[in-house]
Amino acid sequence: MEELLRTNDPVLISFLESLLGEAGIRYFVADDNMSILEGSISMIPRRVLVDGDQIARARQLIIDAGLAHELRSDNPSTF
Repeated sequence: MEELLRTNDPVLISFLESLLGEAGIRYFVADDNMSILEGSISMIPRRVLVDGDQIARARQLIIDAGLAHELRSDNPSTF
């Protein structure tokens, strides 16, 4: 899986889960439990990961939704 984006925004995570799910793109939200354990200091962002063969499609969905600024600009990491 490849990293699509990182965020501490639970509303954005929820929106992405809906967007990706409706498009049939498999995703995984990593670091969700670690983010909860660290409390409310927002030190550990959650990572949204998608299958490598779906990364371009997922990125385009985010761009089309007007959220291009949320995408990682560097090369995504592999999980």
